[in-house]
Amino acid sequence: MKTKGLLLPILSAGLLIYATISVVRSQPNTPRVDPPLPPPRSTFERTVAGIGLVEPSSEIISVSSHLPGVVEKVYVKAGDRVKVGAPLFKLDTRALEAQLAEKEASVTALQASAASAEARVKTASAALKEAKLLLATAEKLTTSRTISADEVTQKRAAVETCEAALESSRAEAEAAHSQARASEAAKNMVSVDLERSTVTALVDGEVLQARIRPGEHATAGAAAQPYLMLGQTQPLHVRVDVDEQDAWRVSPEARAIAQIRGDSTRSTTLKFVRIEPLVVPKQSLTGAAAERVDTRVLQLIYRLEPSAHRFLPGQQVDVFMEELPTGKSSMPQTLATGG
Repeated sequence: MKTKGLLLPILSAGLLIYATISVVRSQPNTPRVDPPLPPPRSTFERTVAGIGLVEPSSEIISVSSHLPGVVEKVYVKAGDRVKVGAPLFKLDTRALEAQLAEKEASVTALQASAASAEARVKTASAALKEAKLLLATAEKLTTSRTISADEVTQKRAAVETCEAALESSRAEAEAAHSQARASEAAKNMVSVDLERSTVTALVDGEVLQARIRPGEHATAGAAAQPYLMLGQTQPLHVRVDVDEQDAWRVSPEARAIAQIRGDSTRSTTLKFVRIEPLVVPKQSLTGAAAERVDTRVLQLIYRLEPSAHRFLPGQQVDVFMEELPTGKSSMPQTLATGG
């Protein structure tokens, strides 16, 4: 009886031991592997850390079109370096060229009309001068009764008629000149539109991105996606986000380094440029569970010093800034100071 009572517990214990051994044996034997590269680590004794975004020293310039139209030619591609005034892309200008020819013909015709009106002014002026001379002669002859009073009256009326004709001619000439100037202004406007049909670079820099192709339609003003993105990449800047709770710990005099993400051995020193005065909502989120989306950050701008490592615009880097002792660390009186 006792043997039968112990059989079930013994059998259960054996099955449990067997199951445990099977589970242990089924687990893969994964050896411990050290990370190929060390994680980001500061070289300073006391550190303020932040996420940096590499950007052109001019910041990114989004290029759009002045006028709507179909793109005829694109002169640059991503990676090209351009100078101020270099053409970037050109719109189809056939309609504008036709308008310009029409305006030029109109200007020529109106200038001829203005010249004709000026000639009529000169004719009217000469007629008035002659009428005044005849009137003066008639008035002298009145005393000797050589000419009648009616003839003098007629000559006086002729002077008044010539004066009215001169005023009318001058008004017509002024109107003709006004029309010619208006036509000239319209022609100049078309000429300006022709010039603006070729979008040019406003700064020396590098084409960071090209999203426009010949045959595509360009709209005037800001587009949903910039047609071209330019920037001065010599030198590059780093825009560092520092949590507002750590803002008091930063100092323009402190040393700073930037490390490439994924390889902390690749780093370079940073040169302080300025502090953006406005604390803004954090845009670059890390995805950490404890991170709040309502975090606000102070942005510091640093210049990347020459280095053997390549940094690219838009690249994120880990930035470590030295925290100076309380007596030496001080926020600038004006946040917009630069170096």
